[in-house]
Amino acid sequence: MSKPVPLCVDLDGTLIHSDLLLESFLLLIKRNPLYLFLVPLWLLGGKARLKAEIASRVQLNGAALPYTQPLLDWLKTEKAAGRPLWLCTASDVRLAQAVADHLGIFDGVLASNGQLNLSGRNKAAELVKRFGDKGFDYCGNHRVDLPIWQQARSAIVVNAPSSLEGAAAKVAPVSLVIPPRKVGVRVITKALRVHQWAKNALIFVPVAAAHKLTDAAALTDSLLAFVAFSLCASSVYLLNDMLDLEADRQHHSKCNRPFAAGSLSLMFGLLATPALLAVALAICLLLPLQFLGVLAVYYIATLAYSFGIKKVVMVDVLALAGLYTIRIVAGAAASHIPLSFWLLIFAIFIFLSLAIVKRYAELYVMREQGKLSAKGRGYHVEDLSILQNLGTASGYISILVLGLYLNSPEVAVMYHQPKFAWGLVPIMLYWISRIWMETHRGQMHDDPLVYALKDRTSLATGALAALVLWLAV
Repeated sequence: MSKPVPLCVDLDGTLIHSDLLLESFLLLIKRNPLYLFLVPLWLLGGKARLKAEIASRVQLNGAALPYTQPLLDWLKTEKAAGRPLWLCTASDVRLAQAVADHLGIFDGVLASNGQLNLSGRNKAAELVKRFGDKGFDYCGNHRVDLPIWQQARSAIVVNAPSSLEGAAAKVAPVSLVIPPRKVGVRVITKALRVHQWAKNALIFVPVAAAHKLTDAAALTDSLLAFVAFSLCASSVYLLNDMLDLEADRQHHSKCNRPFAAGSLSLMFGLLATPALLAVALAICLLLPLQFLGVLAVYYIATLAYSFGIKKVVMVDVLALAGLYTIRIVAGAAASHIPLSFWLLIFAIFIFLSLAIVKRYAELYVMREQGKLSAKGRGYHVEDLSILQNLGTASGYISILVLGLYLNSPEVAVMYHQPKFAWGLVPIMLYWISRIWMETHRGQMHDDPLVYALKDRTSLATGALAALVLWLAV
């Protein structure tokens, strides 16, 4: 009885919907951004050395990778039938071994070793040397695999376009095809978090508060600022998602984000991140210099949040409140409107309350899942009660600030019927109380501002508040 033909499996883009070089590079940069200056020096020694240098400094979690499930299921079936499986990849051997150890289905690993980059013809030569010409089947996903398929008994084409399937069929019999997942506009807009751009509407608050909604110049500047801020924010979202891959993959909802799920290439993110930022900066040329300064502060603060602040208990929610508030500062800078002390202090307290809502909602889900803490955050489920106390207190303080403002001399100057404006106090008291009631019941979206934009009661409350202000004017 003849021995089963070995089945050799590529890793990047085939077994997983990702690339371990890019994954490990992002782990390295998250550990210390200064490594960016060493990467070009390592690359001078060749791609194999680059992979080895990065792999020696990071620790890969084999369980936190987006596997191609149909292929993995088939491999397990082949393994159960007694067929030898080999993981053959251009990734560094240390990272490949971590994947093999996690899956426990491979009889051996062939990978780059710091001197030889096991890709294309190098991989083909190694497989022929080990198994003989036409002595193995090979699973791949890229045109670089064509020389390998030429030496293989049969080709298994995975996550590849139909054009590659045709090219593979010209050099070897194609025994199995696993089609790729479709990447459409919806996936890209989800990665850019276009729905989060709604938060940047805060840029228009200074114009509205100053009663300049009919000022075409102020509105135009605010609109440009909105676009620039949105593109800058998407740039940061992409970077944050790429740096947070492992934590997102273990989160109940963030695991569905395009990079975490492997439905969007990390290379897309690495190229789109600076491109979006460049366009945002170009728009800044049409706005006052102060706006560029505020945008720079926002970008730096968001990077600091991504690289470490979000892991520090309470500092993270203060930072989130600041990032919400800075949008109002940006709107004032773009439209040449002086900032109101009352508006700033109100914004800080209301946004601190909403930031704590966000953390509470995450911890609530963790508790329901039986987990004791939020990975990469620093909070524990027993913190829920204190977070609720702090959040509701901050929300109510913001309403107190609103009440004090409505009793200030400025209001008598700004409004013809200031008594109508007092209706804002009970409206806001109801809204913040309801937000916390929903949060306590576990019915809150991770982001309360996104929740408010979708919640009919919140929208009705906002419309009522607008009516009250209109009557006051």
